[in-house]
Parts: sequence; structure tokens; C-alpha cells
Amino acid sequence: MHAAELVRRHAIKLVAIGLCAAPASATFGAQSAAAAASCEKPVYLTFDTGHMAVAPLIADVLRRHQVKVTFFAANERTQEGDGSLGDHWAPWWKARAAEGHAFASHTYDHAYWRADLPPAAGASGTRFRIRPSAGPQEGRDLTMDAAAYCAEIKRSETRLQQITGQAPLPLFRAPGGKTSPALLAAARACGYAHVGWAPAGFLGDELPSDRYPNQALLAKALRDIRPGDILLAHLGIWSRKDAWAPGVLEPLIAGLQQKGHCFATLRDHPDYRQWIAQHR
Repeated sequence: MHAAELVRRHAIKLVAIGLCAAPASATFGAQSAAAAASCEKPVYLTFDTGHMAVAPLIADVLRRHQVKVTFFAANERTQEGDGSLGDHWAPWWKARAAEGHAFASHTYDHAYWRADLPPAAGASGTRFRIRPSAGPQEGRDLTMDAAAYCAEIKRSETRLQQITGQAPLPLFRAPGGKTSPALLAAARACGYAHVGWAPAGFLGDELPSDRYPNQALLAKALRDIRPGDILLAHLGIWSRKDAWAPGVLEPLIAGLQQKGHCFATLRDHPDYRQWIAQHR
């Protein structure tokens, strides 16, 4: 069955249980264009990388609704290909750049901050315990100083620009959103502001689907999201049995548009516009 038919059937199911009302795709597009023109109630949809299996379906939904998003990319393990920033997925990223989406770093090896560490003997500056969840050091605790952590952020940015021909935003998102004040200060010193997400913007695609079914996640998001919120989802989560995307994504976009929301990239976020202008 084609992806579009799967999405259409899921939307019909959601209408039947009263969680959303989904008009025709042509109406979706008209609403999106009208909302983008005024954008009085913006929300900022962002995607972190993942196993990438649903990435083509997500791209279809975004294109159909004329929604632009910000992608935070790391070179994570994928269901097919040589990593999410490998050659296999490079054409997918290049196509998203041509559509006008924005990009930023998620660190290259999806490297989690674990703890702050004291300076090395005879040196100054906090060091960090970092555990990559991808790459040759996957699962190992590493010690990085500020320069090494900045290089980890930069490596993803460099690869994105190589693939897309587009300069990524001077922003990053730490895997899991795990940071410390010292880590954030180190990143800002080398030109990167950190981007988290709003409490209501945690869309729940990382949660177990037996306890957090898609219908419940959709209803919660449509109830709680407010103008200005940064929303977080992923290009595939290994542990979730009932995939969040694209089944929830399309009715979520449609429902938010029906409530007068529009979608913008972080290029236009008031908290980051000046930073981006100063660090481009």
C-alpha cells in the first residue's frame, strides 16, 4: 500500500474517533499558504535524526502541506544505508535543502553529555564526559575539552554543508537535550546556541507505544501546543513499535493549521534571529 493511502486511512480513523477533522489536501495547502503569509501564531517544528526509515514519508507530508522545518542532524545508525549523514541518505538531505528547510547540528556521533569534569592537570576549563551512541566510539565514555566538543558539533555542520550546499544555522541540539551550564557556555564560545523544545512540544515519539498510543499523543499535542512553541520529533525511533510518523504528523499539522497556527523554521524564531545574524 502506498504511503499516501496509509496516511489517508489513518486520518479517516482519527476523524472517526473525534481527535481531528482533516479536510482535503488542497485545503491543507491553501491554509498553509495563507497562514505563512501572516504567521501570527507560529510554531517551530524540528526533527532530530533517527533510523530514517520514515524520512521519505515525513518529507511527503511536509511537502504536501507546504511546511518548512528545522532538521538537527547526527550521523546515526539507520535501517538502510551507511548512517543518516552517509552517502545513501545524501540525496534526501539535498532535496530538503532545495525545498527551503533549515539545518543544524545534533553532534556528529550523537554524543550525549554525561557529566562535567575538572580541568586537566595544569590546564583550565571544564572538561566533559561524553558518550556517543553512534560511530566507532559508540557506548564508550570519552573525555572532551571545550575544543573537542566544539569540533564534534562542527563535524556535523560541515557534513551537512557538504551534502546540501547550504550553510547550516549556528545552532545545535545536544542529544537527549542533556547539557550543563558549562557545556552550553563552551558551545556558545565557539559560535553555537543550544535549542531545546517547549514542554508541550515534546511530541512523544520516543515513548513506548503500548502506554502512549498515537491517538493519545496527537490529542495531547493539539490540546497543549501554543504559539511560539518549538516542537520535537524524530526521523524514526527504533524502540517505538507503532511508528509516530507519518500517521500522527499529518493530522497534527492539519489540526494546528485549523487552529490558526503556521509553521516556521528557527531562522525566524525571535530567540535565535539575532544570534544567527551575528554568527553567519
